[in-house]
This record gives sequence, structure tokens and C-alpha cells, in this order.
Amino acid sequence: MTPVTRPRLLLVEDDPATTDYVRQGLRENGIDVVCVADGNDGSRQALSQPWDIIILDRMLPGLDGLAILMRMRSHAITTPVLFLTTMDGVPSRVAGLRHGADDYMVKPFALRELVARVQVLLRHASPVRHATVMTVADVELNLLTLAVTRNGEKVFLQPQELKLLEYFMRNAGTVLSRQMLLKDVWHMDFPVRTNIVETHVCRLREKLGQSGQSLIHTVRGSGYVMGA
Repeated sequence: MTPVTRPRLLLVEDDPATTDYVRQGLRENGIDVVCVADGNDGSRQALSQPWDIIILDRMLPGLDGLAILMRMRSHAITTPVLFLTTMDGVPSRVAGLRHGADDYMVKPFALRELVARVQVLLRHASPVRHATVMTVADVELNLLTLAVTRNGEKVFLQPQELKLLEYFMRNAGTVLSRQMLLKDVWHMDFPVRTNIVETHVCRLREKLGQSGQSLIHTVRGSGYVMGA
């Protein structure tokens, strides 16, 4: 049986209470949510990997939501975008929609309505937004079957190892800090003392094997990067 792929949503919101509220509501409705609180980080995430939908605040530290949207559309990224903001004036709504937003909601808002609007955008979105097979060097990951191969040979991974590999592959060539991995793979948005990242990276390297030719490299003092 082919596993059901949960939609992936990027939430760019700097208010912790709103973030927790939205994230919980969406996850309860079968949507995986990755949260960032800074506009620059939000722009990097929006441009570096595919998403099924993106929710943007308008006023953000670093880079405002409208600028993020304009960057996306200038790069021909057609991912549906919903603005969730306190900017409720008609000029603000018109600016957001004219620059490529698909929907616009004003705070305070009803969570049920937000979930409904997200579900509508997901139904109307293209069913084939991005490739179902990801490739980095000789490693392939099928996003539908979750099958992993290296140089044509099957690699058997546990669910969390699969999530970690997918995150590395989506961000190939980018140095990923330990905190980024904890936040985006394990959804730990708070400082925590654990070696869970190091343990899983070590296991993933071992399982990918290939005579010691690791594709996941340690960048001393910074984190990890995946690449040939």
C-alpha cells in the first residue's frame, strides 16, 4: 500500500502564541507544519525547497512578508500563499493579492476558518507541484513510496531517519546547524540538551555506506552539509 503523503506547510510568523495556535490546529488536520519567526529565514526556506502552501505574516523581523512573496514570484515559485496579518486596510489587502497572494486573512481570526481556507488552497493547487523523486549524487529518495537507494542498491531507513534524509536532500549544499535540525526535523523549538541529532546523523551515514564515501559532512562549529 502506498503511504499517504501529508501536505507540508511553511508558517512564517513571529508571534509565538499565534505560531503554536496555528501549528497545533493544522497538525490536528493532517498537515505538517514547519515554523520560522524571521523574514530572512522564511525567505530562505520558501526559495530553497518545495512546499504545498505557505502562510505569511506581513510584518516580520528581517524581511516583511510582502517582500518574501515578491521574491518567490520573481523566481517563478507558484506555491499558494495565504497572508495572515493584522494589516486589515483595503490597500494592504489589494497589495498582497496583486503581488501574487492566493488568500488574505486578518487577525484576530477563527482557527476553523483558517484550516478551511488552507484546505481549499490545497485542493485547488496543482497535484504535481514538484518531482516525486529527489536525487543528490547517487542517492535517490522516492517521496511517494519512501524507497531509498544509493547507487541503485536499496537502503532501509527508520521513519525518523527518512525525515532527516529528506531534510538534508531538500537543503543539499546548505550548512544546517544542529538547532535547525532539531527545529525542522524533530519540531523542538526550544533549547534542549540531547545528542539525538548526532546519533541519527551517525546512523544515517552508516546506512548510506558506500565504502566510507559519506555524503553528509560535518562542518566544524557550524553543523552538517549534504553533498558529493
